[in-house]
Amino acid sequence: MYKKQQFKVLVSPTGSMNMLSQLEIKDLKKKSSKLYKLYRNCSLAILNTGNKSDNCKLIYEKYKNFEIKIIQTARDFKIELINPPLFAFIDGLIIKSIQENLFSVLRDLIYLNNLIKLEKISLSSQETTNLIFNMCRNASILKQGHPPKLAVCWGGHSINEIEYEYCKNLGFALGLRKIHICTGCGPGAMEAPMKGVAVGHSMQRVNSSDFIGLSEPSIIASEPPNPIVNKLLILPDIEKRLECFIRVGHAFIILPGGPGTLEELLYILGVASDKNNSSNYIPIILTGPTNSQPYFEAINSFLSNIFGKKITDLYKIILGDFNQVAVEVKNCLKLVKLNRTLNNDSYSFSWLTHINKNLQQPFKPTHKSVEKIILSMNTNPSTLLCQLRKVFSTIVSGNVKVKYQNNIQKKGPFIIHADKKIKVELEKLLSLFIKEKRMTNKEKYTPSYKINLIG
Repeated sequence: MYKKQQFKVLVSPTGSMNMLSQLEIKDLKKKSSKLYKLYRNCSLAILNTGNKSDNCKLIYEKYKNFEIKIIQTARDFKIELINPPLFAFIDGLIIKSIQENLFSVLRDLIYLNNLIKLEKISLSSQETTNLIFNMCRNASILKQGHPPKLAVCWGGHSINEIEYEYCKNLGFALGLRKIHICTGCGPGAMEAPMKGVAVGHSMQRVNSSDFIGLSEPSIIASEPPNPIVNKLLILPDIEKRLECFIRVGHAFIILPGGPGTLEELLYILGVASDKNNSSNYIPIILTGPTNSQPYFEAINSFLSNIFGKKITDLYKIILGDFNQVAVEVKNCLKLVKLNRTLNNDSYSFSWLTHINKNLQQPFKPTHKSVEKIILSMNTNPSTLLCQLRKVFSTIVSGNVKVKYQNNIQKKGPFIIHADKKIKVELEKLLSLFIKEKRMTNKEKYTPSYKINLIG
């Protein structure tokens, strides 16, 4: 019997990562090391750019024979890909954007490994922000002296065709106004506005367009970078990823999505509602096509019934008019510039935005940690926003992250405790997500959670 021939290809460094130390190469060559496993899995996600599946298990199983090796020479290094996804290549050569993102992942993981050795360490609030700043600077994301022009677009990977087209048209309207874009880097509502901005920038002859994608190791396999991303940054965890959005973004657009989008919205509402940010201007706009009205009404109703007008006043909802949204964003950016000038805050990285330690603290949704979450109307609003953010993060983990899916298979769904009012509101919202197929790309969705009454 003949042994199946392996497909091997050498890839040269490109972008901002072109040198490695002898010690770094040594760490990457150890297949048993945490760094190698992380790099291998993240690289596989990058090579799956364009894949519409959000099922990590299928991806890992399909490419279980995939390996990545560091080939050291006297002067530099190359990486050898063994049995990679073939659609990452054209005529035997790796696609340029995928090549760049492969080395962006290497850059970020090496940088993190050198700083914290990928170990569990406790960082202070200031140390966390400094770490994020250093990673942004290392990835050449920050542009000193440039006026505010970066719109953050949050939305889901599982959206319908009408929503996708609206998001793309919104991006086009933003691009014509020379606004740049930052998303979670994946498909769907993260990809569509980038496509639109790309066309708008091309028509306006904008040079050095920023298509920034922010991801983290546990989500990148289910949301591989879309082909438009030209600046990819891998943060260590979801909380640092969310803080990075807040620090580098200037205006925040919430597009149709699912539990991950709600997590992002709850996070920024937690920041915007903080009394320490009363002098900071943080524009938030919720938008989508008119057929997404039930989705946005459900979100607004959920937030209004639990938190009241104090929270709903922090954002605007504009449906069916992407041009109006783009004009609004352009006007908001002028106010952001004025606000940061008066506050003496940086245009490229907001140091003065206060982020509560509870929002910075990494949360790992184990069955034990989730059961400790108590959702009660008697809780103060800022704490309740943090707790709800953790709940939606838990649902995302159970939906698309292999580690947590395996735990659910062994122990059953995550148990969330809530009082009667929050339980009713939460189940109403999540039922709509399931009905509209916003949880995952699977045809049939089995909830990864169960909501029980307190006591």
